[in-house]
Amino acid sequence: MSNGLPFSLRIFVADGDPDGLRIVERFNASARAVVFPRALLPQVKARPELQQTGVYLLLGPRPDGEGDLLYVGEGDPIRPRLESHYAQKDFWTRAIGFVAAGGLLNKAHVQFLEARLIALARAAKRVPLDNGNFPGEPTLSEADRADMEVFLSHMLGMLPVLGVHAFESAPQVPVTTGIEAAAPVAPLLYCSGKGVEASGYEATQGFVVKAGSRAVVDVVPSLQQNWPARITQRQDLLNSGVLVADGEALRFTQDYVFTSPSLAAVLILGRHTNGRTKWRDAQGRTLRDLQEAEAGK
Repeated sequence: MSNGLPFSLRIFVADGDPDGLRIVERFNASARAVVFPRALLPQVKARPELQQTGVYLLLGPRPDGEGDLLYVGEGDPIRPRLESHYAQKDFWTRAIGFVAAGGLLNKAHVQFLEARLIALARAAKRVPLDNGNFPGEPTLSEADRADMEVFLSHMLGMLPVLGVHAFESAPQVPVTTGIEAAAPVAPLLYCSGKGVEASGYEATQGFVVKAGSRAVVDVVPSLQQNWPARITQRQDLLNSGVLVADGEALRFTQDYVFTSPSLAAVLILGRHTNGRTKWRDAQGRTLRDLQEAEAGK
């Protein structure tokens, strides 16, 4: 969630280890993040930030090893909740806790933040949730709700810098079909084969496949044999409703962000392919051609 305005983050490596405890603050904002690997919880649990009311994320590999799993929680304070998860939840390998400078968050605030983060993750469908319950938003005053929306926007601006993209839905980027435009826009690209066609464009988050794009139902045997992770990712899209059956093909129900044009093309066509050459604009120029021409300017 970006408002397009530049901002600064201060990252303090508290123990001198870049992979250890980090305190992240956004200039002129109250949101403060505490980032650390699971193994350090016994050492960092005495940090004053973890004695405060806040919201937290637990991240780690999925049981099948393909991609991440996410848990969103809140604590008043955070520390007891993290200690409980340390003993009872096996999947997570790192944690990110968010508190407000000066301890300004209360229980209702963090319940609101937890509910909003879960709703955003469920809408984006980029990372599966380990949460068993999906809480509703608590009742807040108009002023408190406005303050928490600002706090949330600051959190969402910080998280991609920390490598967390679970809450990002596909960005709304202006596209062009090839006609020159006055302002910079992303060219609309097409991927077709085996009776299906998809459209999409490159964005800062990755490669966006547009809603209404179609994908094949069946995949080639070599993809199943040599790239089982791709089969898992495809099934995830079906399970989450991003892909649904539509006649003799599958259809994207929403704009969806892939990490690369190649991954998008593979899941659309059901076979291994190079997205840089498979995605083309309305004039037939490949994504590689367009990028090389742009780089040569």
